Amino acid sequence: MTGVPNGSPASPSAAWAIFVDFDGTITDRDTFDVLVPIFASPAEWDATERGLENGTMTIRDVLASQASVVRGSHAEVAALLRRDVAVDPSFAPFARACAAAHVPLEIVSSGVDSIIRDRLDEFGLSGVPVVANSVDPRPDGWVMQFRDPVDNGTDKAARVAAASANGRRTVFVGDGRSDYDEAIRAEVRFAKRGLPLERYLTRNGIAFEPFTTFADVAARLIRLGVLS
Repeated sequence: MTGVPNGSPASPSAAWAIFVDFDGTITDRDTFDVLVPIFASPAEWDATERGLENGTMTIRDVLASQASVVRGSHAEVAALLRRDVAVDPSFAPFARACAAAHVPLEIVSSGVDSIIRDRLDEFGLSGVPVVANSVDPRPDGWVMQFRDPVDNGTDKAARVAAASANGRRTVFVGDGRSDYDEAIRAEVRFAKRGLPLERYLTRNGIAFEPFTTFADVAARLIRLGVLS
């Protein structure tokens, strides 16, 4: 399914804004999918997964519960994530292509801002704006500090809507459950293959572009005239 409404081409002269999820979109695994099994029992992990599946827990509830089992300083946890979570190697070239085309790029995430910034720094991308939650890494368990009063913790959909209201044409790139609302609000949307966002958009007949890596996203946006 095409991600451009009615199959219409993008205007090269249009002012665009690109919003990208982090966990599972830029990376191959979600932060807490890696951390929780290290620090918690399988039963604790299963409880949050069941809660999300049956609707008794919101994404915000799950994140708070999963963070609470994590022990260690930010530096210690960041080292674990650098070891066990891979960043799509085509994301840095994509981010630089956005900068070269003067197209604003913003990471919008229900994850942890300091963790995201740590990974961006590895690739010389410290200038990419990040809108996400924060965390208090207490010795007896991390405490999530949510950015917005919404079920995702971060109101990603509001960021996309605000850009549209300011006259921008919008692109959203994501993978999971926390991406449903903002994907719907975007004019062009990309969903990572084989993951919940792709299934959700397909099930609801909403146009999107499937992707595997950010090289795919970049190539498609060049063809649409968003990037040069």
